[in-house]
Amino acid sequence: MHFFVIVDINIHKNRNKYIFLKFYINIVDNVGVKRIAILTLYNLLGAINTLFIMISVLGVYSQLGTIWRRKHMASEVARPTALLSLNQFTVSFFAYLSFFIYGYSIEPFNHYIVWPRLLAAMLVMGILLEIWLDRKSRAARLSVVLAAASLVLAGAGLLSGETIADQGRHIATLLIVLVSVFIAQGYYHQIRLILTAGQTGAVDLKMSQFILLMDISTIAFALSMGVKEGWPLLTLAITSAITKLIIMYLFRWVNVSNVAARRRQQYTSA
Repeated sequence: MHFFVIVDINIHKNRNKYIFLKFYINIVDNVGVKRIAILTLYNLLGAINTLFIMISVLGVYSQLGTIWRRKHMASEVARPTALLSLNQFTVSFFAYLSFFIYGYSIEPFNHYIVWPRLLAAMLVMGILLEIWLDRKSRAARLSVVLAAASLVLAGAGLLSGETIADQGRHIATLLIVLVSVFIAQGYYHQIRLILTAGQTGAVDLKMSQFILLMDISTIAFALSMGVKEGWPLLTLAITSAITKLIIMYLFRWVNVSNVAARRRQQYTSA
């Protein structure tokens, strides 16, 4: 018996009106043609996005590790959370949380969005806790309390199942739009802190690099869902990517700029 294999790609919409590229293997033999679906672009990009989200989670963990190392070196360096923007990390927490809610509110349930974002939100919660333990400020305490309460409510929404799917989806979409605005403001605050001090302090470069990779893969994944369904993800991912590129540039700026050197000297002597 002789046979050969042909790979082809089809474009179609599913019942949720997502546009898919679907990859097929056609096995042709003496009997006829046997067509086997092997992968959709949605699943491929979803898996890639999950991989990069897990890498970004490593970036958030790296930021936590930087804080913990600085705590053990308290006599040699500035405060463990020096120059970390409470504003920025609070907004980052709600960005991850809004994606978590959005992922379990849409049909079908999007595992690619839900579980990695939940893990990331919990790690950012750890950073907020470290900021509060270091600074003991009212703002830091308020941020931790709000984040903890929101995480509990979001978890309750997940456990309640489909009964809040529609409401949860609308709430999450609105939250993502608001968070997109606030994340721009939050990272602007972080950028201003670095520019004013002429140094990056406890800000971790790996976190920005890994989250940028996640943002790029999220943009591709959102496009595979179709703009109608994926525009909230697109809005937040593009906003986040732009701010990460600026912060990554500032890591170079503090090392080569004479202005940064002068501001660093003024900051440390103040």
